[in-house]
Amino acid sequence: MNPALVTRREGAVLVLSNNNQAARNALSPEYYHAVMEALRAAGTDASVAAVILTGEGGHFCAGGDLNQLATRREMPLAERRLRLEDLNHLMRAIRDCPKPVIAAVEGAAAGAGLSLAMACDMLVAARSAVFSVAYVKVGLTPDGGATSFLAEFMSRQLLTELCLTGERISGERMHAHGCINRLTEPGQALAQALELARQLAQGPEVATTRIKALCRVAHNHSLEQQLALEADHMVEAQGSEESREGIAAFLEKRAPDFARLRGA
Repeated sequence: MNPALVTRREGAVLVLSNNNQAARNALSPEYYHAVMEALRAAGTDASVAAVILTGEGGHFCAGGDLNQLATRREMPLAERRLRLEDLNHLMRAIRDCPKPVIAAVEGAAAGAGLSLAMACDMLVAARSAVFSVAYVKVGLTPDGGATSFLAEFMSRQLLTELCLTGERISGERMHAHGCINRLTEPGQALAQALELARQLAQGPEVATTRIKALCRVAHNHSLEQQLALEADHMVEAQGSEESREGIAAFLEKRAPDFARLRGA
């Protein structure tokens, strides 16, 4: 039996690939737990600079497995909520991972698969990729933070339309809304995500973690809150070995060597 998650290393980049190809990489409890464990390990592994989430077989993720979801009507409400919390824990784990997490999307990113992609810090997708929040078509409501993630990029009216109609959204349209960082030709999303991840891997480890934390809360903070948080991180950064190396490299007109400081 194939594992729910295929993992591999590309230098300092950890690639985590959904491997439920028979169901277009629909989500499963095994996948949730495997990804969360991989993210926890990556968070404390100085040799990992960035993480990529992708899918095997030409699809990112079709969302929840409807065959499994159909059985939940027989469960007590509290047990249904407990099962759903596995998905919520996964979204939090992606957001809380100290390393940058990049989604590489080919094919479908539907339902909770859309949430999975948009929980990532950056998103690379093929122009042929298709995104949807089609819960309404099977009598369900959005989960996994889908409405929260989309609301960062679009008006309430458009968000409501997409959720109430279940309309499919092209990669090009998602890119136009600012949801996608890099739009690629079909079959090139992972290659472009690796290029971006390798670029990030050349950066300063601790400063990268702090910048991710700042960007994560920027939409929800007032200016005063963000000024205070930026100041907290900046005064710490000014005394770091990373800033010593970065400033020295700039003044000496050479490339900084942040890699030697990883894990220091």
